[in-house]
Amino acid sequence: MSTRVRAIFLSDIHLGTRGCQAERLLDFLREHEAEYIFLVGDIVDFWAMSRGIHWTAAQNTVVQKLLRRARHGEKIFLIPGNHDEALREYDDTAFGDITVVREYIHTASDGKRYLLIHGDEFDQVTRYHRWLAVLGDIGYNGLVRINAWLSWLRRRLNRPGYWSLAGYAKRKVKTAVSFIFDFEDSVIHAARERGVDGVICGHIHSATIRHDAGITYINCGDWVDSCTAIVEHFDGRMELIQHAAPRTQPVALPERAAPATGHQPPREAASEIAVA
Repeated sequence: MSTRVRAIFLSDIHLGTRGCQAERLLDFLREHEAEYIFLVGDIVDFWAMSRGIHWTAAQNTVVQKLLRRARHGEKIFLIPGNHDEALREYDDTAFGDITVVREYIHTASDGKRYLLIHGDEFDQVTRYHRWLAVLGDIGYNGLVRINAWLSWLRRRLNRPGYWSLAGYAKRKVKTAVSFIFDFEDSVIHAARERGVDGVICGHIHSATIRHDAGITYINCGDWVDSCTAIVEHFDGRMELIQHAAPRTQPVALPERAAPATGHQPPREAASEIAVA
């Protein structure tokens, strides 16, 4: 039986690549119905497809399912990211009842306003050193290929669970450079300047819900490594769901506090990953 929510937020699906976890995404979509679906960038990976297309039957079914749900009345919006930036030329254009917008202000049922952006404009590497971003993308796809062999080996050794070498490497690299390029703080600052209550983005493949002095920062994660999504319930509550986790083992998501400044905002309750 499916769960009905008000809105679903998905980012970084990377259709057209080997790393895309289309089967898991299909499972998630079968289990969740919504009034709104927001595709928050890097849905189709034109960067990777320019070097070689890997398009599976499951990936095709993802596209068909989204188009079918749009025809049946679900309001679906696509905010392009850097990997599908060609779609930014079609702002406010509908393709099969899916509307492309460069950004979107979503008003939740509790009245809070969220800025929806992919977030690549706040990534210093992507913005100013595109060649380095492309090189990193090639290396990342190489790790995804290696990971396929590791997954086969883990199954042969009866090792439970899914483990991503590419995701592990990306987390380590992001930790090492976070003191230089603080993506999250930049996005929060932009949301505060826009006068909204929060921001929902993707890009860095790091799912979280973080509260910072009245601004809620939400990152959808991805459907390559973590298989995460954000859902809005009918009371306006935002929830982070990790579909890839074992069904019987909820995982607590640690609270993300703001860096120490002249004053410390009050700590809020930790978000929780609900296992789909």
